[in-house]
Amino acid sequence: MEHVTLLCREELSCYSSVTMFDILVYLYETYYRPDACPEPAALARKLSAVGFDDVEISEALDWLNGLREMAGTTNPALESSGTRFYITQEVDTLGSAAVGFIQFLELAGLLSASQREIVIERALALDESPVTLGKLKIIVLMLLWSQGKEPDALMFDDLFGSDEEDAAPRLLH
Repeated sequence: MEHVTLLCREELSCYSSVTMFDILVYLYETYYRPDACPEPAALARKLSAVGFDDVEISEALDWLNGLREMAGTTNPALESSGTRFYITQEVDTLGSAAVGFIQFLELAGLLSASQREIVIERALALDESPVTLGKLKIIVLMLLWSQGKEPDALMFDDLFGSDEEDAAPRLLH
């Protein structure tokens, strides 16, 4: 878990998103499963008691609600083996590092096509451009957490390994 906290401190730079991501990391570290989280009103009180600001809490809970809504719906049409083409707006908002990382996770079998779409939608919901690799990794982690799945060893290593956006591209073997 200390990897998550370290990632959060090193990678996050936008003030409003930093605090939202701080809350997301706190939830991941505090509640092993999403069903262990209290109801939103009680959770907001707990987060406030820990020291998070009400605006930050509201932003994080809204973002999580969007994640929960998307993760709760399944679309069999998304489970294809076809190639995903990104529109210009998505590439501009996500950035090439984030798009490459999403493709890597999908090609490695660590994200399904529907999970990929949820990650993309939640990243676009941040309203910042480009989305840092660190934030994208937390989005992936929160998606898996919301679905009650734990990242396997390979994915955990990829999520919390080198975050250098200029690092050599990852290779599938």
